[in-house]
Amino acid sequence: MQVSLDAEDIRNEKVKVLRSMKVVTPDDVVLGQYKARGKLPGYLDDQTVPEGSLTPTFAAIAMFIDNPRWDGVPFLFKAGKALHKRYAEIRVQFRPVPGNLYREKQGADPDAACNELVIRIQPKEAIYLKINNKVPGLGLRLDQTRLDLQYQEQYTSELPDAYERLLLDVVNGDKRLFIRNDELEAAWDLYTPVLHELERSQMAPELYPYGSRGPLGAHYLAAKYNVRWGDLHDDSDE
Repeated sequence: MQVSLDAEDIRNEKVKVLRSMKVVTPDDVVLGQYKARGKLPGYLDDQTVPEGSLTPTFAAIAMFIDNPRWDGVPFLFKAGKALHKRYAEIRVQFRPVPGNLYREKQGADPDAACNELVIRIQPKEAIYLKINNKVPGLGLRLDQTRLDLQYQEQYTSELPDAYERLLLDVVNGDKRLFIRNDELEAAWDLYTPVLHELERSQMAPELYPYGSRGPLGAHYLAAKYNVRWGDLHDDSDE
């Protein structure tokens, strides 16, 4: 943990985290490429794309921080083009309690009803906590409720665009949100081996329909570490 909000203290801690992370392996990577769906064109339908291109338009990765605090905790990332919606968010899923006495009271899919902290970066900036609570009444049934902070509803002032904030930081000489050379090198050290391996093996990306949630392999990757992508059962969060 950094000792202050000084830019160098924050950037030092970011480098520490990167240097504590395990190098990404091909087994923890899923690549995808979107294909045509109805009248929506696929990636290879673009005339500027070479025929038979293996360039991925989607990636899902599982990573780990190799220290006592985060040992065994998977960090899953995914990003792609032509998905079902455009957004950026961070989700912290809390592990189910061993021997949960209320499991049979949590509806048809208790595994999907984990407590979860969601930080939505864009669009519609928000922070909310999804918790399981008892439904009022004489019976015993659990439901999932949100403790919700919607920035656009709570604050009337206009929220600055991300680039507006960065440009203002440049003017003020604030370096907290900018990457230092050693941070960039530490990040590339994590990905370079797997990028070289994927290029050497000419790994073909898995196809997924335009406007879908991405390739099926991404869901198998999440299941491998007993995690669910949040967008599988959270369409109401938009």
